[in-house]
Amino acid sequence: MKSTQFKNVLKIVIPTVFSQCAIFLFTIVDGIFVGRGVGTDALGAVNMALPFMMIIAAAYLLTTIGGVTIVAIRIGRKDIDGANQVFMHALCLTALLSAIFMIIGTVFNEVLVSALGATGVYHDMVSEYIFWCSIFTIPSAMSIILQGFGRNDNAAVLVMIATIASTVCNVFLDWLFVFPLQRGLAGAAIATGISQLLSFVIITMHFIRKRGDLRIGNFKVDGVLVKKILTRGLPEMLSQLTTPIMTICMNAVVLRYIGNNGINAYSVISYISSFTFAIVLGVAEGMQPLFGQSYGEQNEQDIKYYFRVGRIISFVGSALIYFVTFFVGANICRLFGADTVATEMSVVAMPKYGWMFLFAALNTMIAAYLYSTKRTKEAVLLNILRGFVFLPACIWGVSIASNGALVWFTVGIAEILSLIAGTVIVKHSERNGLTF
Repeated sequence: MKSTQFKNVLKIVIPTVFSQCAIFLFTIVDGIFVGRGVGTDALGAVNMALPFMMIIAAAYLLTTIGGVTIVAIRIGRKDIDGANQVFMHALCLTALLSAIFMIIGTVFNEVLVSALGATGVYHDMVSEYIFWCSIFTIPSAMSIILQGFGRNDNAAVLVMIATIASTVCNVFLDWLFVFPLQRGLAGAAIATGISQLLSFVIITMHFIRKRGDLRIGNFKVDGVLVKKILTRGLPEMLSQLTTPIMTICMNAVVLRYIGNNGINAYSVISYISSFTFAIVLGVAEGMQPLFGQSYGEQNEQDIKYYFRVGRIISFVGSALIYFVTFFVGANICRLFGADTVATEMSVVAMPKYGWMFLFAALNTMIAAYLYSTKRTKEAVLLNILRGFVFLPACIWGVSIASNGALVWFTVGIAEILSLIAGTVIVKHSERNGLTF
């Protein structure tokens, strides 16, 4: 039995982790080309635009995760027609959301840039970057949601191929637009958008050619199902909002206590951090179909096994990456073209900041475990405590209390509190065993 379970983990989790690492390379490649081709201030501008981009990603997770969690359970119950109804509803909801964000990022660009606090040297760069990213929200959104459904429809390898192909495309286009064509931040955004379009086209082939259970076809709008999708996706949306909330708070306290050099250093740290989160999210997203389908089959033994293995993989992976930064941190910083001051500051700050990965990895897995097994309220509670209570309170409270001396430790403290809360929530929800 355990041999079969472990093969299932390898079959889905490994391609999903590779997919997330490929997506991470989007961010890294952009950072390298922007840092070397446009300058360190441009890295700071991208970091200031990050909260809006993360809010968009969070909104997509509302429909993507909401849809795939229901689909996984219905596939586990052999309800293929019901799974397809969910699939089509989630696709249309995502298309609607992406159109709204496109309008916000283009028509209301100036209002948005001001709300993000971009002034002085950062204003025009943030405005330009957000505008061009917003132009491509629809194909980017479709790529993201089809990746999620592809993993739940036995197409994890195709999803991996699509993300790797789009990453290779992004490397070439970033070089083309930033250096020969000298398009700056706009070029980096356009390169990413075109690459996401390629990913969307590749993954769509799985559904058009009907290689799995899920089909693109007609459906009847069901208000109850729409509500269920949005409700099930709420925990992961709240989890995703953790990053922009953290970034906004960290930008504010770093700017207050350290200054512009601190902002530039934090932008480099954010790029490095994204690799760890790629691993963590890859494991969580890979385990989600296994959690959901086992839940649909009412197989508590498999659910417990996958939860245990998921936590081990997440923790060990994040720990290894954290320790690697001790030895190659300076070299990584130089990849982004960061100046001497930003590099030195990043190297000093990274060990103080990066240990939070270990606890963030466990919190992400606990949240995925809860929402994949129909414990939406518990997952919502955990993510609200984590993103809206512990993180802002610790970042501001500890920074003010220490007069900025503990700025880089604040996120880790918040993640420890979140892990304690998550452990209590899981124990309490399972005091009488799992409910199917």
